[in-house]
Amino acid sequence: MENMQCCVTSCDKSLDKNYWDLQYQLQATGWDLGRVSPPIQLYINQITNKNAKILIPGCGNAYEAAYLLEQGFTNITVIDIAPTLVQNLKDKFQNNPNITIILGDFFEHQGQYDFIIEQTFFCALPPMMRLQYIVKNHQLLSQNGKLVGLLFNKHFESGPPFGGTLAEYESIFGHAFAFNVLENCTHSVAPRAGNELFFECQKNEQHVVQLYDFEGITCVGCQNTVIEKIKNLPLVLSASMNVNFTKILISSSAPILDSDLQQCVAYESKYTIKKAIS
Repeated sequence: MENMQCCVTSCDKSLDKNYWDLQYQLQATGWDLGRVSPPIQLYINQITNKNAKILIPGCGNAYEAAYLLEQGFTNITVIDIAPTLVQNLKDKFQNNPNITIILGDFFEHQGQYDFIIEQTFFCALPPMMRLQYIVKNHQLLSQNGKLVGLLFNKHFESGPPFGGTLAEYESIFGHAFAFNVLENCTHSVAPRAGNELFFECQKNEQHVVQLYDFEGITCVGCQNTVIEKIKNLPLVLSASMNVNFTKILISSSAPILDSDLQQCVAYESKYTIKKAIS
């Protein structure tokens, strides 16, 4: 996530580890609730397997992790890119054997988890990275693993945070995940009431989820044409492109030949599509 520029025109921040570390050094953490988010607390309360492997990416001050520990969970991993924060967490949890604290990039992380908890990480990412987020969570979840948490149900003029709508989330999560729940949140903290969606989605193990690099598109109209052509290919279940036209996420019922994809977009000589390096 190094030197990743925000794709919202009114925001010129470079949302890398230096940016986020500075926020913690300055204690400029306006997103911090100071406690576990109530909807996530309620969800945690109904998880019966205390040994479930749980990951919290972009964990911030890790209130969700602290609550999990209080409830007797034994296999928690948190990861964040900000060194100052991670050192604070190591001091806070004092080598507790039930939690692993990692300084690092979520997109480079390896492992297998039963649950991944989403709490203000997705909205902190530049929107151009949302498809990478989908693919990485799909990779990290075990069979029947679940991604659960909160998403903003509104757009912001600049960010972070970066928002979205229910329809947008349904589109980008596509066939990589099956939503068990995606609904207006009824237990949000007061400042976010009416602006959050609670979701639980399950990894779709049967579908092939692949990210591709794409070159040549410069407008939304061309994007829509390419996406429709790809969706009409045999085996393809869903296809989404990121906001700056450089990545395509394809879910399919079986692997698709690279040559078939390139042939599909060959009507325009400047278009190229190839598997992204994960």
